Amino acid sequence: MQSNTPFDFQNDVIEQSKTVPVLVDFWAQWCGPCRILAPVLEKLAERHAGKWVLVKINTEEFPEISAEYGIRSIPNVKLFSNGAVIDEFVGAFPEYQIEQWLAKALPSPWAEDVARAAAEMAAGNDAVAITLLEGVLAKEPENRKAAAMLVRLILFSRPEEALRLAETLEAEPDYADLSESVRTLGALLVRPASAIPEGESRETYSKALESLRNGDMDSALERFISVLRENRYYDDDGSRKGCIAIFRFLGEEHEITMKYRRAFDRAF
Repeated sequence: MQSNTPFDFQNDVIEQSKTVPVLVDFWAQWCGPCRILAPVLEKLAERHAGKWVLVKINTEEFPEISAEYGIRSIPNVKLFSNGAVIDEFVGAFPEYQIEQWLAKALPSPWAEDVARAAAEMAAGNDAVAITLLEGVLAKEPENRKAAAMLVRLILFSRPEEALRLAETLEAEPDYADLSESVRTLGALLVRPASAIPEGESRETYSKALESLRNGDMDSALERFISVLRENRYYDDDGSRKGCIAIFRFLGEEHEITMKYRRAFDRAF
C-alpha cells in the first residue's frame, strides 16, 4: 500500500497493475467522505493482501494525474489491471458494498483458463472445456462466469449438479435468465416417469421430456407445442414453461428459438 508521498505513477500503478490489480484512491485532505472511506479501504487491503494493492493519490499534490483520469468528484476509486482502469466508484460506501463491488470488479487469476474453456466450447470440445472449468471452480468457487459456462455444458448429462450450480447464480443479474431456465429445465430432466400426470397428452409430453434429456431441443419444442395445442394447462402448464426455458437457455437469436417462437406464440 502506497502513502500519499511522491511516487512514480507509471511504476507504482501502471506497471504494477500488470502483475497485481491496483486500487487507486483519489482523495484530498479537506474531503470529509475521503476520511471516512480511507480506513475502510486500508482494512480491506490488509484483508485481501496479495490479491490487490492500494495506492492513495492526493488530488491536490498530483493535479496532473487527477486531470488525466477525469477526477471531478472525490473520493474516486479506480481499479487498474494490465495498465488500464477496468472499474471504479465515486463516494464513500460501507465496507460490505465495497466487498461486493470488489468481488465483481477484480479480474480472476484464472481468467485465462476460462477463456481457454470458452474457445474449447466454441470448437465443440466440451469435455476439455468441462475439465478446465471444473479446475477453475475447484480453486475459485465464486467464479460466476465459470459456473455459468459449466452449467450450460453439464445440464443434460448431470442435471442435479447443474441445478446446484444454478443456485449460486440466482442473485447475479447477468445470469438471472440462465439460472431461471436451468431451474425449469433441470426439474423436467430429473422428473421421474411416475410423476407425469395421466391424460391424453401424456405420451407426447413424455416424448418431449425424452427429447430434452437427449439434448434434442428441436424435437422437445415441437412436442411441447403439440401438447400446448391439445391441453394448454397439462402438468401445471409444464409445456409452456418448458418452451420458455428452452428459448432463454438458447437465446432469442438462436436458430431453434427463431424456428419455433412463432408456432409457440400461436399455440394458445
